[in-house]
Amino acid sequence: MRFEEALIAGGQALGIEIRRDMLDLFKVHYEVLMKFGRQTNLTAIEGKEEVAVKHFLDSLTCSKAIEIEDDWDVVDIGTGAGFPGVPLKAERPSLALTLVEASLKRVRFLEHLVSKLGLSDVEVVWGRAEDVGGMMHHRENYDLAVARGVAELSVLAELCLPFVRLGGAFVALKGPGVEGEVSKAMKAMETMGGCVENIVRMSLPWDHGERSIVVIRKEVSTPEKYPRRPGIPKKRPIA
Repeated sequence: MRFEEALIAGGQALGIEIRRDMLDLFKVHYEVLMKFGRQTNLTAIEGKEEVAVKHFLDSLTCSKAIEIEDDWDVVDIGTGAGFPGVPLKAERPSLALTLVEASLKRVRFLEHLVSKLGLSDVEVVWGRAEDVGGMMHHRENYDLAVARGVAELSVLAELCLPFVRLGGAFVALKGPGVEGEVSKAMKAMETMGGCVENIVRMSLPWDHGERSIVVIRKEVSTPEKYPRRPGIPKKRPIA
């Protein structure tokens, strides 16, 4: 199946409208990804249908779990090749998007991608989430933080919730069987000031896997000592 056909048909299956302007941006994103992906170890997925579903449509499932509003400030933690942040920006162009990535090679890719796509109000930040989340410009500055399969939820809570302002949300894109992760992460979420608001389960088209979208609402400000220094959240998750 052609890339464009997979996006349109898969979007219809998920109840997601793929507009013409979105399709044009996704085609450019796909072309840049296929050209530079091997050089930067960005993706092992290469089939057109598989990339369309597992990267682009998968990213857009965020908007099926939470109502994303125009003009929100959104941060994508550990964005890699720009997922899910860039597809969400294509869906809602008025979003102000920040892409946080620790790999300099991937940051260079993202800067090139943003330029090729002609996106405005997009900032690419090179750094570890533990460091960036403590910076005044980024701390509790975002309406929405998103992350896709970067780490266990107990780790992601510490990495992502410090970015979220009170009343905002963190959305984690996870696979099936997320209940165990949620249970283990309850203490970390509470410590960071968040609680689970919703878990939405979806099947990606054409048997490309199951998706659990975990919505965590920020109710209390994150204590200043979090996140801990780089590497510690993963080595010693809050439990």
